[in-house]
Amino acid sequence: MDALNQIFAWFGGHWWIIFPLMGVGGAIAGRVQSLSRQHHKQKLETLRLKGEIKAAQLAARGQIAPQPSPREAAVQHANASKELLERLFAEHDGITARWLDYELDVAKMIAFPAMSDGRQPLTAAFLRAKKIADALRPSASDAKVAEQQVSEYLDAVGNYAVAFEIAEKDARRLRDSTFTDDERKRLERAQHLLKVAVDQSATPAERQTAYRRVREELDGLIDLSDAAVENLEKKVALQLEPGRAPEPVTAEPVADPIPVPDPLAKADPLRQAAPSRNPEHGHHAG
Repeated sequence: MDALNQIFAWFGGHWWIIFPLMGVGGAIAGRVQSLSRQHHKQKLETLRLKGEIKAAQLAARGQIAPQPSPREAAVQHANASKELLERLFAEHDGITARWLDYELDVAKMIAFPAMSDGRQPLTAAFLRAKKIADALRPSASDAKVAEQQVSEYLDAVGNYAVAFEIAEKDARRLRDSTFTDDERKRLERAQHLLKVAVDQSATPAERQTAYRRVREELDGLIDLSDAAVENLEKKVALQLEPGRAPEPVTAEPVADPIPVPDPLAKADPLRQAAPSRNPEHGHHAG
């Protein structure tokens, strides 16, 4: 302790020496920084020289092609841009196809209604991203577009893909949780009736009845697009196969009732009544 007190006492009598020491310390720190920058520059210069030497060696061995002319460089740039746009088009179309799978399939619309509900924030964000990507899409992969346009379209497709993934994940999480109990029961009935409407083993009348009830159950719950309705009607329409035998008659034939025109059933053939048997002809042996 006596030695430490002596040191403090000495500095107390020679306090002015702190300033020269600070100057020396600053000079040393500046010198270290200068040496560090110089070392970094030397390292970069060494790497550059090594690269030039390597390039010269490869060129001497004929492994490096000569620099292309401006025309050749322009062609190479155009080909690279075309290849990039083709990849972007494929990704863009792939996302749109996945979205249309929800928009055109009524069964999926019932199972994941949020995916078609523009009031949902994440779905609305996806639809905005889709609109931007569609607007920025060049007319063709070989169209003359500036690099800035390609860059903007690249970003738009990336945002479109991310927005779809997020919206789809959220729709599968929500399912029908945003509906009331009564509305969920209507959705369940619609799902059951939809299976009947597209059942190939059901009669045309059964399928048409189920189809109309599906529309009634979904009315006010899910807004079906015209394309979705058209796609569903194609599935509901029953096309009898050529040469298909009529269904066996198990009751006495009755006159056909007068059919009620149904504008939604234009594509469906009416169920034909079985031909009446003439007792005068008798039965033929098999």
